Amino acid sequence: MDTLFILLEGFFISIGLIVAIGPQNAYVLRQAIRQRHALPVASVCFVTDATLITLGVMGVGRFIAGNETLAFWLTWGGVAFLSWFAARSIKSAINPDVLDNSRMDAAAGEAAGGTVRTAIAHAAAFSLLNPWVYMDTMALIGGVSVRYGSDLERGAFLIGAVAASAVWFYGLAFGGKKAAPLFQKAITWRMLDSFIAAVMILVALNLVRLQLAG
Repeated sequence: MDTLFILLEGFFISIGLIVAIGPQNAYVLRQAIRQRHALPVASVCFVTDATLITLGVMGVGRFIAGNETLAFWLTWGGVAFLSWFAARSIKSAINPDVLDNSRMDAAAGEAAGGTVRTAIAHAAAFSLLNPWVYMDTMALIGGVSVRYGSDLERGAFLIGAVAASAVWFYGLAFGGKKAAPLFQKAITWRMLDSFIAAVMILVALNLVRLQLAG
């Protein structure tokens, strides 16, 4: 299989999962808009994400590959999760929830991040205390990587997935303030959610094809 294709697949799967606005992303965006330690906050989120993705692809993924029953259930579980995620994104695209200051404050809580140490601590909490992050990185991304048999292929997939995390979090840190007005427009959310839904559907269909072929 073409290495560039594998790298891009890892990138788009990862970015499709990361871009959904949750507490972690809301906090990074909030810090960027207010210009409060955005770079350290983004770095904590990226390092955490990259570490969990690596564990999934190189560790948990290999364990899954040696267990046919677990691989079977993880694959179909991934299909179900991706389908649900796509459906939720389609629903959001139809009825976009525009991101305003009150929504960001509710997602990020009272973590204003007065000092860089406080901001880093809050970023770590948002990154590690969300149970979905383990499903996304170690189980889902790691599970998708199972079908790649060589170290080169898994390495390309890993690079793509980690690169997506870097692009997203540092993109939020550097572009959050300029991009904030865009996220007050419904059309921006429609485009973003439509993109996420398309990626999730394509990945789910590919998983089904590979499972049935095996």
